[in-house]
Amino acid sequence: MSTSATAKNAPRPASLEDSVVQTGSRLGPLYTVVGLVVLLALAWAARELSADVPVWFEGTALEGVAGAIEYPVYAIALGLLGNLVLSLAGVRDRLAAAFRTELFIKLGLVLLGATINFATITKAGGPGILQAVLLITLVFGFTWWLGGRLGVDAKLRALLSSAVSICGVSAAISAAGAVQAKREQLAYAASLVILFALPSIFVLPWLADVLNLTPAVAGAWIGGNIDTTAAVTASAAIAGDDVLKIAAIVKASQNVLIGVVAFLLTAYFAFKVERTEGAAAPKASELWTRFPKFVLGFILASAIATVYVGNVGADAAAPDLAVIKALSTVFFIIAFVSIGLEFRLSGVREAGWRPLVVFGSAAVFNLVAGLALASLLFAHVTL
Repeated sequence: MSTSATAKNAPRPASLEDSVVQTGSRLGPLYTVVGLVVLLALAWAARELSADVPVWFEGTALEGVAGAIEYPVYAIALGLLGNLVLSLAGVRDRLAAAFRTELFIKLGLVLLGATINFATITKAGGPGILQAVLLITLVFGFTWWLGGRLGVDAKLRALLSSAVSICGVSAAISAAGAVQAKREQLAYAASLVILFALPSIFVLPWLADVLNLTPAVAGAWIGGNIDTTAAVTASAAIAGDDVLKIAAIVKASQNVLIGVVAFLLTAYFAFKVERTEGAAAPKASELWTRFPKFVLGFILASAIATVYVGNVGADAAAPDLAVIKALSTVFFIIAFVSIGLEFRLSGVREAGWRPLVVFGSAAVFNLVAGLALASLLFAHVTL
């Protein structure tokens, strides 16, 4: 064989680029482990802050504010801070495999289902369920319409409409799975939910007092308007125990409808939106593939909890449900930190100012429509 032929067939020396790629591939699992350690450390810090900050400011002028700030605020803030530090260090993308926002929040939502007792919801009778259905329909429809008028991307419209009409970040996650939205769109929607929920915690109890609303009407209004369950609890607690009871039931009634909205969004995007964009008609099996399965887990957990509480009694079941709720909260904290770590400013820039206008307008519409429905449906409800 000639020298030239031998040289031609000889292994090509690895270039620097090839070496970097191979090294990165080998270290992939290690980067994932490091990313998970960072994620859990930030989640632990967020949990500690949510517990300790109210104690630090107890007896000061900021006591009310410190006590009302919930763990999602600390979690997302620490996630964003970690995002900045890791990005400046040039390692964020290498650790990104550990930042599984959807996985963690789905686990949290399934466990959350166990804390929603169908029997408790029925105690509100027709008014609570009817308000949930009407308010979700009206607010979702208004948000979707306004987003369309302003040219907001259809997938982001679905997230915003679900978040503002049902239960904030949880609903946005469900919608994101149904319409296959981008992570940046989910992060944007989650940020808007928290931005609007925080002032609502204080504004709605004050307005309920100014308007001289009955506890039942005030609870239905607060429960139907504030977008996160934690914020609803904080706000209603300010207004009183009777208000809190109705607010919790109304919000639980809305949470149960997450699955219905997720199914309708899955079908609508598959048969309408994507076909308009030139996609072929989907098969029934594809709808099942795209449907967010964790919603079924959410409903199943709620059904099991309902049967369990009915068999052993509310008092005996309380400690077990408290453990499940605490575990759900842990997964939510990890998920919110992950949202901050996954956030990319380019996604916000791409979305522009229109989603903010849509969400803000929908929040105002939600306030007005929610007050009207609460006043009509809960006027004669006594506690």
